[in-house]
Amino acid sequence: MTTIAFLGIGLMGRPMAARLAQPGYPVRAWNRTHAKAEALRGSGAEPVADLGAAVRGAQVVISMLEAGPVVGAVLDAALPALAPGTLWIDMSSTRHDEALAFQARLVAQGCRFMDAPVSGGVGGAEAGTLAIMAGGEAADFYQVVKILEAMGKPQRVGPVGSGQVAKLCNQLIVGATLNVVAEALLLAQAAGADPAAVREAIRGGFAGSRILEVHGQRMLERNFVPGGQVKSQLKDLRNVLAAAEAAGLTLPVTELVTRQYETIEASLPTADHAAALLALEQMNPGIRLGNSADQLS
Repeated sequence: MTTIAFLGIGLMGRPMAARLAQPGYPVRAWNRTHAKAEALRGSGAEPVADLGAAVRGAQVVISMLEAGPVVGAVLDAALPALAPGTLWIDMSSTRHDEALAFQARLVAQGCRFMDAPVSGGVGGAEAGTLAIMAGGEAADFYQVVKILEAMGKPQRVGPVGSGQVAKLCNQLIVGATLNVVAEALLLAQAAGADPAAVREAIRGGFAGSRILEVHGQRMLERNFVPGGQVKSQLKDLRNVLAAAEAAGLTLPVTELVTRQYETIEASLPTADHAAALLALEQMNPGIRLGNSADQLS
């Protein structure tokens, strides 16, 4: 079977690599902090401490890293060990222009590239139900579609870079909806309604959404243990605004949502992005959703 080097064993990377090992793919797991890769040993993946050893001879390299600059640094370090024809799939969230730059570096080395960012959070990674938005050549996509299907539902959305555009569209909707759900629940609380009952009442109507379902419940429970983190949501929203500027667009709602998250960037960077509720409560002193203690870790 295809040998896969999986680079980046974080909150998302760990369950994704484990899902790949389950069908029997030979998976080499590498992380800058090797102990995180070592924790995968029982899953069927092989922890490898040296980056060159991890990618050498692998037909497919998958990166799931913090941001574009980290992907670029790891890619540059791995390049000398890559065999010609290697397909590098970056599943991190980066900028469109960064994805194109990664492709250029790999093509110059005789390798191939696909950007395939994901949505669905840690729960989706654990369940193998991630939405996977792939940008790349059709032949490359169909070569690895079974590999991607071990982690979720892949969809090719266009040439290289298109996956990151799709992810930005996803994050724009997610970030805005999280803030709107927080406003709705806090309004219900402040106006004297039962916010849990209000959420239940509107779930089946046009306001129903996965965000209301999952993160509305998180807000009611005041459960801000990460999944998707505030700092990651902010990174994505800033990338949305950069893409919009490059395209000559003004996105006023995204600008507002970005500013809202920036109010908790320093104090709650690793909280779940449902902490949009906490940012809203800061603007409304004395109004708080429910009586539960905040869960942050």
